[in-house]
Amino acid sequence: MNILVIGGLGCIGSPLVNELRLRGHNVWVADKPHDHDQKYIRCDISKFRQVDKLFEQNFDYVYNLGAEFGRYNGEDFYENLWESNAIGMKNIIRLQEQKKFKLIFTSSSEVYGDYKGKMKESVLMDHPIRQLNDYAISKWVNEQQIMNSADRFGTESVRIRLFNTYGPGEYYSAYRSVICLFVHRALKGLPYTVYLNHHRTSSFITDTVRTMANIIDNFKAGEVYNICGEEYHDIKMLSDMILDEVDIDDSNVKYVKEEDHNTLDKKGDNTKAKRDLGHKATVGLSEGIKRTIEWQKKEYGIK
Repeated sequence: MNILVIGGLGCIGSPLVNELRLRGHNVWVADKPHDHDQKYIRCDISKFRQVDKLFEQNFDYVYNLGAEFGRYNGEDFYENLWESNAIGMKNIIRLQEQKKFKLIFTSSSEVYGDYKGKMKESVLMDHPIRQLNDYAISKWVNEQQIMNSADRFGTESVRIRLFNTYGPGEYYSAYRSVICLFVHRALKGLPYTVYLNHHRTSSFITDTVRTMANIIDNFKAGEVYNICGEEYHDIKMLSDMILDEVDIDDSNVKYVKEEDHNTLDKKGDNTKAKRDLGHKATVGLSEGIKRTIEWQKKEYGIK
């Protein structure tokens, strides 16, 4: 298969590219920086001219992971968020309507907003949901853009909602995911905040990527899938596991009851992903945290 991975240099995109290539596919990569990969095309998806050029050749499948990530990032750099996520998605859809490639779009568990029950894929069509930040809103906008295009032009797409994917390959910044932040700050002896009333269903990077790669083997246009782990946990549990592994106390940890504009409980239902995509949570939280710590130690030269 000829496959394009947009956002293919990212912490999920890069291992996805490797996995697809290991399976024998002809995989091209697109992202914003320059890169040395011989099948790399530089592209800012918010610029239609660049997207148009990107699709001068034909692809069977396109994974779109190209987006501004994260709640705080979406507030501090909201111009970038809306240009990349909304306009960028529309640009890709316009080309999909012409070229008829199959699209796999990476959405987020953030779209479930303030929903308090178990998060099944049908929730957003069955209940009024209020997304709690611009990042979440933009991802739900993207999903609606995709559904509208399917209704009007017959485009074929699959949407996936990732739940707190973590692991090696995610480089630290103040805008990264919670496990990346906690690990880095614990290793460096830096302060961080734990929100006690929040719960998540985290997924290790290799489990997420394997399931994403499986989609092209059983592509069902119009479907949406949750990709998440099996362990439902609170945020303090993550912090405690990291502190134990690093062998330090919690003197640099501030405990706060709740975080504003953030979903309290993300309890994902991965039944459909297991049924259709062979999803398996093979790396438990304890082992995944150990691997993440060891990777950060090596990358940042921490003893």
